[in-house]
Amino acid sequence: MTLIGHGEAWREWHEAMAGSRMHHAWLLAGRRGVGKASFALAAARALVGAEAGQEHHPDILVLTHGPKDEKEERKRADGKPYELARSIRIAQVRTMQHRLTTRPTAGNRRAIIIDPADDLERNAANALLKSLEEPPAGTFFLLVAHSPARLLPTIRSRCRVLRFPTVSDGEMDNLLIQLAPQASAETRTAAIAAAAGSPGAARDFVELELGDVAQIMRQVLTGGDGDFTLRGRLAGAIGARPDRERLQAVLDLARAALAERLDGSQADPRAIIDAHAELVRLTGEQPTYNFDAGLLAMEIGTLLANAAKASERADG
Repeated sequence: MTLIGHGEAWREWHEAMAGSRMHHAWLLAGRRGVGKASFALAAARALVGAEAGQEHHPDILVLTHGPKDEKEERKRADGKPYELARSIRIAQVRTMQHRLTTRPTAGNRRAIIIDPADDLERNAANALLKSLEEPPAGTFFLLVAHSPARLLPTIRSRCRVLRFPTVSDGEMDNLLIQLAPQASAETRTAAIAAAAGSPGAARDFVELELGDVAQIMRQVLTGGDGDFTLRGRLAGAIGARPDRERLQAVLDLARAALAERLDGSQADPRAIIDAHAELVRLTGEQPTYNFDAGLLAMEIGTLLANAAKASERADG
């Protein structure tokens, strides 16, 4: 995917590489989907002098979510789909630290990418801190963080921060036209609103075909849903067995629809704010709890319908 808004980050990175004492730890901060992981890999390749077309480099180590357990590990070994762990574990950090006791393989520099660093277990974060405090010569860390506040303050304090800005609606629309020319203008508009400046998130919304979901949500917010018909249609548009990614995208879309309603309404905002807060709670719980898709659709629809009723009462 074409990456937008990385110019300043690249300027800082190249300037640091050209200097005499490059900082050993970098925090890549920004919304999920703005291309931080892609930047980290490209920056690491530039750092270690990877050749063009070289897919894997022995001096670039990536720590990310591994298999959830031994059963899922066996699936990965067999080349089958497997379920990921919810965090980056201390064993992964220990394995990386063992590698750091040896010299880099192909040169005098090594890059460690942790993606996302805000998903480090507490023990893993504490173990990583020791490496950041006493980094081996020639070792550089790139920590990808969607929510830097979740990192230990002592980790943040040892990193130089590269910030990745969100992207304007116009740039996002142009990008979606290139990446998904089949998407309608309405679908692109819904994706841009829900993604809040994240090109990756906008692309995911389009690929998940959430245009119908967005349209139904707007209808509920505009006219309510007294006979529950729209809530039934919403459940059908979401699907009977959506995966977690789709459910997360639906919740993001509902929050964006409420935020758009709040911006454009002259009504009492309290009901909209309350509905938005409840959606934030559901969004936080969704990765942990196995929500029934139909019940979740009804809950979302009810929150939107209640917000619509409150707006009507305040306007009337």
